[in-house]
Amino acid sequence: MSITETVFSERLSKESILKQFNKIRKFTNYLVEPLETEDFVIQPMENASPAKWHLAHTSWFFETFVLGKFQPGFESLHPQYAYFFNSYYLQTGMPFTRAKRGLLSRPTVKEVFEYRAYVNEQMEAFITKCSEEIWQEAASVIEIGNHHEQQHQELILTDLKYLLAQNPLLPVYRNANAIKSEAVAALNWISFEEGLVEIGNKGNEFTYDNEHPHHRTFVQDFELADRLITSGEYLEFMEAGGYEESPFWLDEGWSTVQKEGWKAPLYWFKRDGEWMQFTLSGARPIDLNEPVTHISYFEADAFARWKGCRLPTEQEWEYACGDIEIEGNFVDNDHFHPTAASKKEKLKQMYGDTWEWTMSSYSPYPNYKPLPGALGEYNGKFMANQYVLRGGSCATSKSHIRKTYRNFFHADARWQFSGIRLAR
Repeated sequence: MSITETVFSERLSKESILKQFNKIRKFTNYLVEPLETEDFVIQPMENASPAKWHLAHTSWFFETFVLGKFQPGFESLHPQYAYFFNSYYLQTGMPFTRAKRGLLSRPTVKEVFEYRAYVNEQMEAFITKCSEEIWQEAASVIEIGNHHEQQHQELILTDLKYLLAQNPLLPVYRNANAIKSEAVAALNWISFEEGLVEIGNKGNEFTYDNEHPHHRTFVQDFELADRLITSGEYLEFMEAGGYEESPFWLDEGWSTVQKEGWKAPLYWFKRDGEWMQFTLSGARPIDLNEPVTHISYFEADAFARWKGCRLPTEQEWEYACGDIEIEGNFVDNDHFHPTAASKKEKLKQMYGDTWEWTMSSYSPYPNYKPLPGALGEYNGKFMANQYVLRGGSCATSKSHIRKTYRNFFHADARWQFSGIRLAR
């Protein structure tokens, strides 16, 4: 057995998968620990789901794709949940209307936790007792479910932040001391030579189908900024009339600015003449050294044009990332907010802090093939009208991110922890 086969076998062993399953499910419970019952139910906009729905949906995933498929005689605790808590998997049945998830006062929060406990019990029994023959097919599906829940852990935080920000009380989700930052150095530019580069995942670790196939592509000479753009630098753009000058904006972006009345990043506001921002630890003054976050693609692109630069392509980002160790400010740090760049690394903040917008449309790689069946709806059907982000954020689990990970959102999305890295 090769080293790659050995690693794959260990990664998908019953012991490894069960340990991962239990750890991730417990961490979800940890993230919602500070919430009051009322916090679980409200849906502040269509794109942000109630915390209760996330808890139930991630359980529905295991029930639908694992227990219902691989465990003979499995009985759901509540068959109707398949309708309420399906998201967009049309091959498994018609889902409840997304925009109305916040209208579901029933099932109650208590009942959703009972549902999670039931699925946990059934999953542990299944993993422990299933035959090796069944395990060969089920293991990779459970692994997808584990990573799927990590995605929803991040959504719990971003959706909850959007919800709490609508409240004039500006409630604190969890107390976390602001990390005192030092002045960051001026932007440095790292040069990369043109050539054929390898992009995409080779498949020797967990991946989503949109990261495949591994392939070669040509990149021109380019330079990449050594760190993320700070709130101070973005404030300069604002004070220079960035939101009032149409030449910096894409047409659709300028229309969005006018329609939505954008004057600053999401969660920024003025109090007594001072710029403040809402964080998951409450309102605090803007730290000029921290990376600017909650920026749309339109804003990132306009800032880049104002600076005489551009955003990187996802191919440039992945190539530049090289063999950089996956270290950074992740959700594991319990900080829930971006932090200022250190002065040590040559190329800083490639992982964690904020997702980095690229100028690449979210589209399939050459010869891309989605997973068969309903799981093929996971990524492929969204490959239109969205842009790729890379690197993870302060709401991402360290064990969930990798160099080839392709996140994607619409150009006007701002409620995610998204930021800016320049290229030229």
